Amino acid sequence: MKTIGLLGGMSWESTANYYKNINEGVKAQLGGLHSAKMCLYSVDFAEIEKLQHQGRWDDTAVILSNAAKNIEAGGADFILICTNTMHKVAEKIEQSLSIPLVHIADATAEQLVADGIKRVGLLGTQFTMEQGFYKNRISDKYGIEVIVPNSEDQSAVHDIIYSELCLGNIQETSRERYIQVIEKLHNQGAEAVILGCTEISLLVQQQHTNVPLYDTTLIHASKAVQLATC
Repeated sequence: MKTIGLLGGMSWESTANYYKNINEGVKAQLGGLHSAKMCLYSVDFAEIEKLQHQGRWDDTAVILSNAAKNIEAGGADFILICTNTMHKVAEKIEQSLSIPLVHIADATAEQLVADGIKRVGLLGTQFTMEQGFYKNRISDKYGIEVIVPNSEDQSAVHDIIYSELCLGNIQETSRERYIQVIEKLHNQGAEAVILGCTEISLLVQQQHTNVPLYDTTLIHASKAVQLATC
C-alpha cells in the first residue's frame, strides 16, 4: 500500500472527514483490519484565512509548500491538498515537490465525465466561484460548462463557510439558504452541483435535494484510496 500525504487544517473540520473517508475506503477495499497509511500535516487555518482575505496568495503558497515538503520527507508517495480554495496555489506547491499532487478539480471532473455531466453548478468560497483557477480547469481540460451563483448568493455561500462551517456550526437556516442556491443553479440548466468547498458537505448532503451533488471531499478521498491500493 502506498502512503497518502494530506495537507490539511483548512479547516480541520473537513480534514477530519478526509481521514475518516480514506480509512473507510481502504477498509472496504482491502477488508479485515486494514487502515490507510497516511502522513498528515495540519496547518493553522487562522494564518491562511487572514492571508486569503488580504490577497496575499504568494505568502500562502510559501507556507503550504513548506508543509508539503515536510509531508514528502515523511514518506508520502503522493499528496492531496485537503481544500478546494487553496488549489489556487497548487502549481506552486507542486513545483516544490518530487511526488505527484492529486488535484481535487481533476478528480471531480473525471467523475463528472464518467457520469456524462455536461453542465454543472459550482458552490465554494467566493475565491473559488469568482476566480478561474478551479472552474476554468474543469471547462478547459474536460469540456464541462461551469456556472456559478449570482453575486448575492456567492456572498451568502462564502460567509456561511467561514463564519459557521469552518467552526463546525451547522444551522438549518443556512442549509435552507444553500438549497435555494442549488435550486437556482439547477433552474439555470445545471445538471448537477459541485460542493466545491470541503466544508459544504458538513451542511448539505444528497438527502436534502433532488439535484445531483458532487461532494469533492468524498471524491478526492476516494481517488486517494484508489491510488494507494492499486
